[in-house]
Amino acid sequence: MDFTLSEENYLKAIFHLQQQSPKGVSTNEIAERMKTKASSVTDMIKKLAAKKLVNYVKYQGATLSEEGRRHALHVIRKHRLWEVFLVDKLDFPWDEVHEIAEQLEHIQSRELVARLDEFLGHPQYDPHGDPIPDAQGKMERKHQLLLAQCQDGKEVMCVGVLESSSKFLQYLDQKHITIGSRIKILGREPFDGSMSVELDGKPLFISDKIANNLYVQPQSNL
Repeated sequence: MDFTLSEENYLKAIFHLQQQSPKGVSTNEIAERMKTKASSVTDMIKKLAAKKLVNYVKYQGATLSEEGRRHALHVIRKHRLWEVFLVDKLDFPWDEVHEIAEQLEHIQSRELVARLDEFLGHPQYDPHGDPIPDAQGKMERKHQLLLAQCQDGKEVMCVGVLESSSKFLQYLDQKHITIGSRIKILGREPFDGSMSVELDGKPLFISDKIANNLYVQPQSNL
């Protein structure tokens, strides 16, 4: 089955939204994520439903069919593999690769994707800490939580980001926070939830907003 660039983008968007709303995703939610009108979403849902890629139930919303989910995972796999390639092999900074990978993810050659995966050594995670689906659509899941959810005195390692905008990633670069950074939580302010931490042994002040966008893994599980 052939897919247009727009169809693939919708399948990927519905997949991500379903992680929070497994029973169905509304047209307004999809429109907000795709930055388009609800009427345009409705038209696309009809096209995807006709191809048996999406199921739509009134008042519940859209969910991916098994075939739709399979293809969404394939697009995500390509996107995250290209991000690894851009960072590891072409030395792109992690805040620049998302937009480029958005273009490369629509290359249709499965042979190219298989060879790319092999060339990269079958990575399980992309540069932002997100799991990469394998050829069968299976993903390795980390034991992780948000830094804001951790108790004072805990020692953790940064394993991913919830927010992946260029501005946020650039901010993390300025603070020398990256995947693999070790963080010890010294305490927090009751008023606004901001944290005093040690980052790789150096003192740092982290706002509640930052702490709610950093995925970490307890050091005991490393």
